[in-house]
Amino acid sequence: MEGSLGLLIFFGVLALFAILGYNRLVARRNAADKAFASIDAMAKKRYDLIPNLVATVSKYMEHERETLTNITEMRAKAVSGNLSDNEKVDLDNKISRAMGGIMVAVENYPDLKANQNFLQLQGSLNEVEEQLSAARRAYNAAVTDYNNACQMFPSNVFAMAFNFKTKALFEISERERQNVDVKSLFG
Repeated sequence: MEGSLGLLIFFGVLALFAILGYNRLVARRNAADKAFASIDAMAKKRYDLIPNLVATVSKYMEHERETLTNITEMRAKAVSGNLSDNEKVDLDNKISRAMGGIMVAVENYPDLKANQNFLQLQGSLNEVEEQLSAARRAYNAAVTDYNNACQMFPSNVFAMAFNFKTKALFEISERERQNVDVKSLFG
């Protein structure tokens, strides 16, 4: 009787430990998913600004027509909703590079820089970019917590048992890590 009570307590503690470990992993995974949804929301705001920006700058920027077309195509792909999280991140990086190219090209168009609609759009876009940056930092923090739980003992045992997979951090592309060639910006 005494041995079976000890065994029952042991399995009860083990079950409680498993439940708490599982719930901790679920909570951290959900926090990471929530943070990624924040990136999606900020990206949606950016995608909503793109048609207005393209319409405003297109009459000034004849030489950048291809860039404007590419941005429009990438926006259409982004709002289609048929992308995996990794594809969304990749497309977001491409859009960021293209938008940066437009902002650099604006320097060649003094009339555009003075256009009130463009200035308002540029301000809105800068605000959204700052919010996206904050959302990415929050996502990376949540993913780091989740990945730590998936990889550190003893929670990694439950992560393997319940098929929890680590998530990728939101990282900048290798191209964006390169030093900026300032000479080409003013050439």
